[in-house]
Amino acid sequence: MPELPEVEAARRAVELHCKGLICRASVADDTTVIEGMAPFDMQRRLVAKRIVAAHRKGKQLWLELDEPPSICFQFGMAGAVYVKGVKSTKYVRSAVKDEDEWPSKYSKVHLVLDTGVEMSFTDKRRFARVRLLQDPRLSPPISELGPDAYTELPDETTFADSVAKKKTAIKAVLLDQVFIAGIGNWIADEVLYQSRIHPEQPASTLTAIDCERLRGAIKEVVMTAVDVDADLERFPRDWLFHHRWGKKPGSVNGEFPKSFNIAHMAGS
Repeated sequence: MPELPEVEAARRAVELHCKGLICRASVADDTTVIEGMAPFDMQRRLVAKRIVAAHRKGKQLWLELDEPPSICFQFGMAGAVYVKGVKSTKYVRSAVKDEDEWPSKYSKVHLVLDTGVEMSFTDKRRFARVRLLQDPRLSPPISELGPDAYTELPDETTFADSVAKKKTAIKAVLLDQVFIAGIGNWIADEVLYQSRIHPEQPASTLTAIDCERLRGAIKEVVMTAVDVDADLERFPRDWLFHHRWGKKPGSVNGEFPKSFNIAHMAGS
């Protein structure tokens, strides 16, 4: 599913292209995805509002309007943001083909701005959620998230202390959005591979050096993925990521990836 880098790429695209007055809004008649109010009511409350900023925490994105509420997008397994005419990062299982109709038949929210820009939030699998929230940071599910893995990564001591309190498998800990927000399956697998920690090792048994390596890998992987706008073709070729999918298993050499900054392991 889309993880922190994919959602951050969407946030940046909206921030860059989609500030302006909403002239027209189309909200799908899908009460599974559109949560908390009737789709028509959401549509009515968006028209004539101005998008002033785009924000993200973990895997949650919200558009700040010139007056509350904000429109919030929980990407689920296949949520994606598209801006018409703008090249976008396409998560493999979310991607809508360029030649498809606009807006896509999978569009859940389609906005037309006074600038002529159009954006669409799509969801092929209907696990996404769209909500209007008065103050997203103070409202579930965003208020329930832990520190953001990109902007709020805890310092080494705080991180190690938090890990030491967890008795469950370390991969499960990393996937817990209350522990740290934004990490999903592919990031968890990547950072565990790069820090040479078994996914099923109980978190409380990790040493201080293990935690230092793990935190360093989280920082390295997330920053690298964000820096390339989550474009998988630009991920380092020796990342485990490239071997996780496909009919034929890939191979990794068992050595530390060249892209991994060993300095993190020395505490720098």
